[in-house]
Amino acid sequence: MKMTTQEAIAYITAHTWSQKRVGLSREEELLRRLGDPQKSLRYVHVAGSNGKGSTCAMLERILREAGYRTGFFPSPYIEDFRERIQVCGEMIPEEALCEITALVKEEADAMEDHPSQFELVTAIGMIWFLRQHCDLVVLEVGLGGEYDATNVIDPPEVAVITHIGLEHTEYLGDTLDKIARTKGGIIKNGSDVVLYENPPEVMETIREICLAKNCPLHIAHASRIELREASLDGQVFVLHSEKSAKEAESDAGGEGDACGVYRLALPGAYQLHNAATVLTTVEVLRRRGFEIPQEAVAAGLANVRWPARFEVLSREPLFILDGGHNPQCAEALAESIETCLGVTADTPGKIIFLLGVLAEKDYAEILRILGPYADTFYCVTPDSPRALPADRLAAYLGEAGYEAHACTSVEEGIRGSLRGAQAGQPVIAFGSLYMAGEIRRIYPRLCKEAQRRIIRARREAMTAEERAEASRAICGYLEELFAGAEYRDVRTVFSYRAMPEEADLTAFNRQLEEKGVRVAYPVALAGGRMLAAVPKEEDAWRAGWLDIQEPDPERSEILEPAEIDAVLVPCVAFDRQGNRCGHGAGYYDRFLEKCRPDARLVMVAYSTQELRRVATEPTDRRIPCIVTEEGRLL
Repeated sequence: MKMTTQEAIAYITAHTWSQKRVGLSREEELLRRLGDPQKSLRYVHVAGSNGKGSTCAMLERILREAGYRTGFFPSPYIEDFRERIQVCGEMIPEEALCEITALVKEEADAMEDHPSQFELVTAIGMIWFLRQHCDLVVLEVGLGGEYDATNVIDPPEVAVITHIGLEHTEYLGDTLDKIARTKGGIIKNGSDVVLYENPPEVMETIREICLAKNCPLHIAHASRIELREASLDGQVFVLHSEKSAKEAESDAGGEGDACGVYRLALPGAYQLHNAATVLTTVEVLRRRGFEIPQEAVAAGLANVRWPARFEVLSREPLFILDGGHNPQCAEALAESIETCLGVTADTPGKIIFLLGVLAEKDYAEILRILGPYADTFYCVTPDSPRALPADRLAAYLGEAGYEAHACTSVEEGIRGSLRGAQAGQPVIAFGSLYMAGEIRRIYPRLCKEAQRRIIRARREAMTAEERAEASRAICGYLEELFAGAEYRDVRTVFSYRAMPEEADLTAFNRQLEEKGVRVAYPVALAGGRMLAAVPKEEDAWRAGWLDIQEPDPERSEILEPAEIDAVLVPCVAFDRQGNRCGHGAGYYDRFLEKCRPDARLVMVAYSTQELRRVATEPTDRRIPCIVTEEGRLL
């Protein structure tokens, strides 16, 4: 039966895991019916309470940089269901997801005890990884370890145990020892084991399991990592040898031997401990015969991306998304707030939190940890039947003495937090991965609104004399640009008439016309469409959209976009990557799509309109050349 993507996802998600009995029998039967694809693959299997996703992302990227064909099975997804099954960084195609789901459905529906959604996804992933001839699959446990559907695999190359804390106690046990035993269920005879430095009771439990299974145990000592730099752009650290780490722990002194200096793209103090786990795993894989050059390790750490883990969605305004959802995550976030933002409990202004939690989470402890850093809370209800309603969360915070606002939607929460951050305070969205996907989807649009406010305030702060001087300089640099070899053949230019606060190109437009260049100007139409019009008379002008002066189409020559050799593009804000933020109506985005591929595009702005990173959406067009009063920037 042929399925659509929506039908495939609906079928998978209809089978709630919490309604199924614990055990591996369903997954084993399903995979047996499908030919046991999992038995032909090799794995790094990763379990733990916190840091699994980041650890997996680093490992996958390093292995990919080393030339291996990687499978990646993260859990959960943030925006797109297909994130859960990736090969070399690419999500499973929709066609493959539909076809394999139909194949799995035929077998699953024939079983007396129907598999859960996670068991179905695991089976689909195994088939896709085998079809794609993956050399190594980085396999993240969904929940627990021993009875997780991923644990049907034969002994992995390495079983990795990350940080373990009290979580899902109704399923995993109510002590660290019990939870560690459940997580340690992925350890199998024939595997090496890498263990994040955990509390003593966890360390002892995992040692005991490794001894019983005759598995070599490798501790990822955090003392091997020496931080050199930390910022929102990432971290630079030195990895010391195991011998040096042990000497440091015993106060033997000395710097010891360095195994490498690395830049990690992921900010957040806790990521360094995850990096120690990753690098220890790399060392173990090398001993097992995998060729992973130092260059691949460095490139993997520098290029790794992992959403919703102290992820900087924008710098101006500063908005950070962190999907942490338990007290351990809150402690890690608090440490990152101090190291990356320099905010302490005594800092004036502090943090604006956008917060949403599940009702069963220990939000009282989470707030005890993060409360000292808070200025204001904007409360939302995550998209989950288990969510704590925003009004109840706001009431709890109010009773605890905090300023808190209940919001009816995530969008309202983002807007409120951004308004509250106008004085330059950071915003951190925190509390549940169930709201992370929606935040990432809608944030660019809302961020653009905030960035427009920031830049308009800057431009309005310029005096008329400053604008005039900057406009003269811009016109001069444009003259130099168009006199060069790259633009010398330009015969038709699409320019603009400036709004009061924009760079005025009147002098440059006149100079082009004196040289015989045809200069067209925008005419805004309904539906975000724009014409290119060359006025036939000096007085053929009228007030158009936003009162911008535009040619009267009836007294102008209308050009086809294909006739235009160069376009001068105004903006509200820009960055040095060529990203542009306009007024939001999309006129230029639609017009530029119709221009020739070889048409020269030049963005024009005052230097005060520059942002470190402009929020972008899929329809936005990058402009390859930027001119300000400081000259050509790109």
